[in-house]
Amino acid sequence: MEKIIVYDLNQTLYEKSSKDEFFKFVCYKKGYKLINLFQIAWIQFLGELQLVSKTHFKENFYNYLDHLPPEKVKKYAKQFWDVEYPEHFREEMINRIKKSAEKGITVYIITGGFEVYTKYLEELLPVKVLGTLTEYKDEDYRIIGKTCNDEEKVRRLKEEVAGDYRLLETYSDDDEDILHHAEKGFLLKDGKLELVENKNRRQD
Repeated sequence: MEKIIVYDLNQTLYEKSSKDEFFKFVCYKKGYKLINLFQIAWIQFLGELQLVSKTHFKENFYNYLDHLPPEKVKKYAKQFWDVEYPEHFREEMINRIKKSAEKGITVYIITGGFEVYTKYLEELLPVKVLGTLTEYKDEDYRIIGKTCNDEEKVRRLKEEVAGDYRLLETYSDDDEDILHHAEKGFLLKDGKLELVENKNRRQD
């Protein structure tokens, strides 16, 4: 039976928010106009107040990628992650990932970030990346299905893995659903890992 460990990306394995940092990076590359920045800042404000759905928020926040074909975004992603890794990643988690891979354990990064710019992490670490799926049509990125957050992370993992598996550990800075599907779920809080009580096991 396949053994699996899952890491969240933003503010967990990666110390910052890739959504915000990649946005800044692309804006620098494209020389974005101020009015575009205000529009995106407004969408982010609504998202933080939970006045729009996560899917609607992400589709509109990532409007800055419009007119950039996937090949161009992937090129920017390589440049971006080559700068950010490993300096802005948690060293202890990087070491755990490498040791787990050496033991034959499959390690996933499962993130709400678009796969088009997070998939490159597979080139830097012995991991598989599952992110929010998109299609590029009429120079616009549209989310396929739902954003890869909360229970969608669990569904995507089950869809990805062929057959039965053991989810040994999960790591996240948010007390999300996938933490409670693992044998051990670790919540990153104030820079420290805390073992969470398994809600699913408690209900059995």
